[in-house]
Amino acid sequence: MTTTAINVTATSNPTAAQDTLALVGRVLLALLFVPAGFSKLMGFAGTVGYISSVGAPLPQVAAVIAIVVELGLGLMLLVGFKTRLAAVVLAVFTVAASVLFHNYWSMPADKAFVNQLMFFKNIAISGGLLAFVAFGAGRFSIDRK
Repeated sequence: MTTTAINVTATSNPTAAQDTLALVGRVLLALLFVPAGFSKLMGFAGTVGYISSVGAPLPQVAAVIAIVVELGLGLMLLVGFKTRLAAVVLAVFTVAASVLFHNYWSMPADKAFVNQLMFFKNIAISGGLLAFVAFGAGRFSIDRK
């Protein structure tokens, strides 16, 4: 039985398979952020209302920030432009949004379970984004690193 390992070290050059996987990873992550940002833009009043419902300060400003981060930086991640910057901001944004909107520890039991799943899903997504901060976008990107 033969196994193939993808070895990545600080001195190795990524393989075509690794660059392809980086592209697929960027596309899959962007599929979360870009449609969400577009939805917030098209339903701005509803977005502001939802942000207000959790008691966030300056809900209109928060909605604009969410749109810029999700749509703008999501597109940057998708095409691999300034990927490390986009990924770190998206990771911080995702953790902050998780704490604010999926604070399962202060919810009634009937809402806590789903929100705990959402919270940890978002934490995992942030981990995936941090991998792009560490390793870059790959060859199939505007950054090409």
